[in-house]
Amino acid sequence: MGESSYGPVVTVSASYGEGGSVIAPRLAETLGVPFVDRVIAAGEIRSQEGLGVGERESTPTGRFLSYFARAATVGTVMAPDPDIEDDESIRQKAESPLRPLVKGGPGVVLGRAGAVVLAGRPRAFHVRLDGPVERRLAWAASLEGLDRADAAKRQAETDRARTQYVKRLYRRDPADPTLYHLVLDTTVLGIEAAIRVVGTAAEAYFAANP
Repeated sequence: MGESSYGPVVTVSASYGEGGSVIAPRLAETLGVPFVDRVIAAGEIRSQEGLGVGERESTPTGRFLSYFARAATVGTVMAPDPDIEDDESIRQKAESPLRPLVKGGPGVVLGRAGAVVLAGRPRAFHVRLDGPVERRLAWAASLEGLDRADAAKRQAETDRARTQYVKRLYRRDPADPTLYHLVLDTTVLGIEAAIRVVGTAAEAYFAANP
């Protein structure tokens, strides 16, 4: 398959408080392509708040998040949790929605280690949304109606789970700027301006890589 046969793809990796869950689907609408959501959504993590350890571990989402939270470093040897299967099974399930894109289909992907999984795919533009923790906390607290302590707890759990997901399954750090064509801090631009910047950059990339 020649590069001209590949539709445009944008992968979006976003830390907590950067608005990835708003920007990525809006970008898909702008480009007129399908949207693939992340594996670890903020809503799933919020659903675990207020639960004790036993209660959290009793739910599939809680076991999934705890599994990656326990993998504190790259290469940690940890026995698979039989309730959520082994790393390869998780990786295959997480990558299943990306297979049409690997084969040439268009789309916007939020999370799922998209910049790693689709690193060699022609016409794939990789974006990272990240910035200083304090600004992300202030922005998230304002948008979600949280006090700083609650926002800080949510940020720590969310970023850690997502980071360990990529490190555990792919041995890469999602904060590594070399994975991306564009790194942007949306807290200094706002959602609307960030969507315009990412959209303009993506369209310029696809025009240069027809």
